[in-house]
Amino acid sequence: MASECTAYRDAKGGLHSSAERATLEDLAAVLGRVGDEGGMTSGVARMIFDKRTEIERIFAEHDAIVAATPIAGRGAEVPGHIRAVN
Repeated sequence: MASECTAYRDAKGGLHSSAERATLEDLAAVLGRVGDEGGMTSGVARMIFDKRTEIERIFAEHDAIVAATPIAGRGAEVPGHIRAVN
């Protein structure tokens, strides 16, 4: 008898039993080969997935800093930032 099942497709078209597994496969593909013969790629993808909240926070903080940095030549100072001069 036929039965219905739910599968999740990754960016390459592979089917997975969970959205998490499809996402991990996509992350691994973006990372490419990590380590000898690419053996570390799935582990690194898992770490990124598990630490997503912290990673997104770090990128958000980075984006805020970059957005607040004055464009060279304007001479504007940003409160709370230390300006280094060589």
